[in-house]
Amino acid sequence: MRPIDPRLREELPGFQKYLVTLGVLGALTAVAILVQAELLAGLLTEPATGTAALLGGAILGRAALTWVASAIADRYTTKVKATLRKRVLARSLQTRDAGSTATLVTRGIDGVHGYFAEYLPKLVGSVVIPLAVLARLLTADLVAGLTVAVTLPLIPVFAALVGAHTRARTERQWRLLSTLGGHFLDVVTGLPTLKVFGRAQAQAETVRKMADAHASATMRTLRVAFLSALVLELVATLSVALVAVPVGLRLLDGGLDAQTALVILLLAPEAYLPLRAAGAKFHASAEGLAVLEEVRTLPQAQPEGSARPKLGEIRFEGVTVRYPERDHNALSNVDLTIRAGERLVLVGPSGSGKSTLLAVLLGFVRPTAGRVLVDGVDLRELDLTAWRAQLAWVPQRPTMFPGSLADNISLGAEGDVEAAAEAAGIDFSRATGISSGQRQRVGLARAFLRPRAGLLLLDEPTAHLDTTTEAAILRTAAKLAEGRTAVLVAHRPAMTALATRVVELRHGKLQENA
Repeated sequence: MRPIDPRLREELPGFQKYLVTLGVLGALTAVAILVQAELLAGLLTEPATGTAALLGGAILGRAALTWVASAIADRYTTKVKATLRKRVLARSLQTRDAGSTATLVTRGIDGVHGYFAEYLPKLVGSVVIPLAVLARLLTADLVAGLTVAVTLPLIPVFAALVGAHTRARTERQWRLLSTLGGHFLDVVTGLPTLKVFGRAQAQAETVRKMADAHASATMRTLRVAFLSALVLELVATLSVALVAVPVGLRLLDGGLDAQTALVILLLAPEAYLPLRAAGAKFHASAEGLAVLEEVRTLPQAQPEGSARPKLGEIRFEGVTVRYPERDHNALSNVDLTIRAGERLVLVGPSGSGKSTLLAVLLGFVRPTAGRVLVDGVDLRELDLTAWRAQLAWVPQRPTMFPGSLADNISLGAEGDVEAAAEAAGIDFSRATGISSGQRQRVGLARAFLRPRAGLLLLDEPTAHLDTTTEAAILRTAAKLAEGRTAVLVAHRPAMTALATRVVELRHGKLQENA
């Protein structure tokens, strides 16, 4: 067995609280075990109806504590897996091949379940419960208590020796699985090319050999796990026998009363049980530990507070957009230069092409004619994923998804959701419903979670809002636009107060006002 990695306290939210909760549940379970042993020993030596009822209550209480601990462990593990998946996707999509990332996010992250939901609860229990049982045994009979105290450390010692041997095998098994997953996805992606060049059969043989290597490594790991479980059971059984045999002999000689002897015989196995369980679950957790180490090796995501990359000039050159179902252009020969750091407000009647211009910047719509240059590079030649990473977009009506308000703000992004909500004027304690104004605030909060975005796109964020809400949204929008290039579509005159320049679109054609 290995101690808890102190880095997890900083890496995972709520980890310290989780350990404390497991410790409290372990202490309560220890109390239930002691009460159960005392009542059962009393019932067997002096049967009584009241004792039987109390014993039933103690057994039910212990079962309830076990169920609660399992439910809490499963719930926290689900939260950990979601956190790790977000972290892997945030760090890996641009730096690792898709196959390795897919394997890590799916099969890999699922492997941490054995560590957080199975091993850790047993490990915490193996610290609390044996100490409580040992204290009671020492008060009941010093010889039996000392025997348990001497033999108890044998289980973690043997578990540590076996665990050191297993760790390397498990890490190798995970590396083989990761390599297999990445190579298999690459083969599937390039299958048409492999077929053309007659290399499909050779790659199929390579995948087969890698799968066989992984299967062999898995069987070797399982073999060690089964043998180590046998060792732990044997050590625990012999240790219990060292306690039980002398107690039986002393009971026959009259050196112990029946109730004390029964208490010792009932509690001795309970002292070893948590350690045996933790040792057995260590093997289930080994893959999860290897995955956690893999996540740590990923390159760090760009810190949220780091400097925003400088966005240069954006130029529309003769941009024309015509939708297939329409008989007129949405944009007609638009020439427009958006200078770095300026706040450009687009005005004009509905249907004049303002939202289409934003859609072109977002890469949702390609110009029918003309081009958009970003720092002199045609937008069509840029990686759209990398380009959109530089954008913060608030549409006319931000989409809301099933889930909590915090989930709707984050949409899987890493960052301080509460700070983003506060900046957007969202009060979680009063968020009982989603009004139009609240919906717009959620959209703005999402933009606040993209602090490195150099270009802000606001599409009529104050449409259909009352005057008071509009003023609040405008204040938030002004704060959001600080230090950024911003393109704002204005439906109402109040939005133009944010502008350093105003241009007007009419029937898809541009004319600059100021």
